[in-house]
Amino acid sequence: MAVMTTERPQMELEQFRAIAIAAEREDVVLEFINGRIGVKPVPDGDHGEVIMWLLERCLVQRPDLRLHPGQGLQVANYRNGLAKPDGSLAPRRSFAGQGEWADPAGVLMAVEVTSYDADANRRDRVEKPKAYAETGIPVFLLVDRDAGSVSVHSEPEDGRYRSVVALAYGHVVELPEPVNVTLDTEELKEFSR
Repeated sequence: MAVMTTERPQMELEQFRAIAIAAEREDVVLEFINGRIGVKPVPDGDHGEVIMWLLERCLVQRPDLRLHPGQGLQVANYRNGLAKPDGSLAPRRSFAGQGEWADPAGVLMAVEVTSYDADANRRDRVEKPKAYAETGIPVFLLVDRDAGSVSVHSEPEDGRYRSVVALAYGHVVELPEPVNVTLDTEELKEFSR
């Protein structure tokens, strides 16, 4: 059995891009985080409803911002990371003219909604928050359908978020500066197992 390490990249960025193009399928999304290929299942209907729920609330409270579902981002640049958050909240037109893997400079919040797969814990709760913090994205929002909770990560510093607040569905969640959006999470109970 081979032992995996996150210390050395599995491959270079260009190699990953060639594999991702060759492996285009409708049932998975490939990501490249910390030098490793990740496979993310295509979201189910409830997953999509959570994203639309969040998109609506952000648009009403912050019409100057857009929540971009599935926009690829160049994360943790010094490690050649590529991630596709479930949502990237950024000012209008932040991704205009950019390709599949956009510069995250304007991103105010990255969003992940857990999927029901074996890699969700490692990918959504460990690797992605680290990559987003290393990139300097101010807020990371995790909608954890397994736990029935919402976690707000903020204050990125030294590759991690200094503040993490987790609340069960049904609570009012305040997304901090620079997002400044309030979420009543009662409706999320409809989209979890």
